[in-house]
Amino acid sequence: MSDSTLTPFTACDGDNLALRDWPLPAGLALRGVVVVVHGLGEHSGRYDYLARRLNSWGFAVRSYDQYGHGESGGVRGALPSPARLVDDLADVVESTRKRMPSGQPMIVLGHSLGGLVAALAVSQDAIAIQGLVLSSPAFDAGLNAFQKLLVATLPVIAPNLTVGNGLDPDFLSHDGDVVAFYKADTMVHDRISARLGRFIADAGPLAVERAAQWTVPTLLMYAGADKLVDPRGSRAFAAAAPAQVVTSRCFEGMFHEIFNELDARPVFDLLRQWLDERF
Repeated sequence: MSDSTLTPFTACDGDNLALRDWPLPAGLALRGVVVVVHGLGEHSGRYDYLARRLNSWGFAVRSYDQYGHGESGGVRGALPSPARLVDDLADVVESTRKRMPSGQPMIVLGHSLGGLVAALAVSQDAIAIQGLVLSSPAFDAGLNAFQKLLVATLPVIAPNLTVGNGLDPDFLSHDGDVVAFYKADTMVHDRISARLGRFIADAGPLAVERAAQWTVPTLLMYAGADKLVDPRGSRAFAAAAPAQVVTSRCFEGMFHEIFNELDARPVFDLLRQWLDERF
């Protein structure tokens, strides 16, 4: 397998985003390109294992560190405007499309916050893609009454104030090594701003509301024992979306990072089956 490469990318507003590419090994025919969008507080480098699996199936992979994350610019956990994360994804998709062979399919795979950003971009027609994969998307942040009050008021008073995001890494996966590596990763942070919290709280219900009009072929995979986002959001999306467009699977007993669970074989098997049937 070839190593990933990290290169700078300038977004439309001039800020720097870090792009990470996993090109296909020599000799493999290109079946398409998968753009991976990571979750809250993490970075693109945590998707090396998933990217290499996709490579072995014939897909080139590109990811990027979202604004305020990883090697990209911005205050950790901040959000300059509600549209920023969707705009960045649209920039990356457009730039990637220009460099792809004509006629090759593009698939976006978003995890958690990344799944929410990708779904919102699709619902707003901000990106033109041939497939969407959602991994434990943050459709329902599971906020309690006090947190809902903070999300409603803080963005007006102090939109750029960052606080701990409250996510417990012990519930990322049942694999202790995954949790330990996450805790030791210096590129991971636990910051979230009031404006980013408001974005997540607003965007999730909006994506679910638009599920009935979904037209992009989508694979929705989520964890039944998720303690970081509420799986009821994914269930609501699946129930509202057209069954011929959205394939949904709940992995009962799994924690949030389904690709990093102790036995992730059923997750990878479903992903490969879905890709093989369409691409």
